[in-house]
Amino acid sequence: MPAEDDFTVTPYAVEGDIDYDRLLDKFGADALTAEQKAKFPDPGHPLVRRDVFYAERDVDPFLDAANEGKPHSIVTGRGPSGPMHIGHIFPFYFAKYLQDQTGTLVYIPFSDDEKYFLKDKSLGEISDYTRENLLDLLAVGFDPERTRIIVDTADADVVYPLATAFAKEVTQSTVDATYGEPENIGLSFYPAVQATHLLLPQLVEGRHPTLVPIAVDQDPHVRVCRDIAAKQRYDVAKPGALLSKFLPSLEGPGKMSSSDDAPSILLSDDRETVFDKIRTHAYSGGQTSLKEHREQGGNPEVDVSYQFLYYFFEESDEQVERLAREYQQGSLLSGELKEMAAENIANFLEAHQERRRALGPLEEELEQYRLTESERQDARRRAGYPDNSLVQQ
Repeated sequence: MPAEDDFTVTPYAVEGDIDYDRLLDKFGADALTAEQKAKFPDPGHPLVRRDVFYAERDVDPFLDAANEGKPHSIVTGRGPSGPMHIGHIFPFYFAKYLQDQTGTLVYIPFSDDEKYFLKDKSLGEISDYTRENLLDLLAVGFDPERTRIIVDTADADVVYPLATAFAKEVTQSTVDATYGEPENIGLSFYPAVQATHLLLPQLVEGRHPTLVPIAVDQDPHVRVCRDIAAKQRYDVAKPGALLSKFLPSLEGPGKMSSSDDAPSILLSDDRETVFDKIRTHAYSGGQTSLKEHREQGGNPEVDVSYQFLYYFFEESDEQVERLAREYQQGSLLSGELKEMAAENIANFLEAHQERRRALGPLEEELEQYRLTESERQDARRRAGYPDNSLVQQ
């Protein structure tokens, strides 16, 4: 059993060789069962089938509502501190899959305020990244009738009143114990803003099951929000969570990040750049020589090219199983596996980029996804603000 401090997983730091099973015990979450996976709508998504989403909190009410045609929603957000890479985008394509299959209501909060508190970047830089990230999210192709995008600073008229209400439910000691001592009072307050994000669909639409599909490092936000919801001062259900493993860095197992020195495959990368990054940087699970690889085979568990295909970029289960088998046998070479991964990723990015180029001006595109004035009033009212509140004027 590894020592307790062999790895760190928090919303603000991921370090070390992560033991995902131990995280379940540490965070108090449950493994996603075969029965639960079978309740996801057909065709089942690879992220669920292959245990990339491997743990959960109260996922059953969401799945029951989705299968019965009852109201249900997903919240999956973005912190705009840099350009988006492939590790950022797959939760949004997963949300679109659910929306396409079951009519899921999708809420996408942009925490531009948190990124300003957290990163050494100017307000102007955060604003520029917000605009670019928004275009990438719009390129996913969500249904405007079933999707709402909220930018904290642009939608402060609804975010701040709700966060004010929820902030009174969270003590500083809870923040310190959950996140560590905050670097500034903005981060100290941010859990109340995050709770606003996660409860907003219910405050707009009324009580219903909400699911938050996130990487496991973001689970503390869900736990704090669930504590707020459990106090029953608001007519909301505790949001459920679907927790994922990390898409690995090109340099090997671990979290892909755009904020460190490890190379990332950006959503803006062209085909040549994708192939160059994969060929040059993708960590290989193969042997050091062709002869040894033919004799001993490779290890798909650590091979980054295989992991990219397994996580998201190869739809066919039969294909990923065949690739793993042939790689272990030594008949499939590391270079061949890299070419397959690069081809699939480049194809995906070209389709995404084409949809992005087809968008109109951001302000016009975004308008159809913003909360309406009646939705804003409903949210404030359900949070306890009277109809004659000045915030509505």
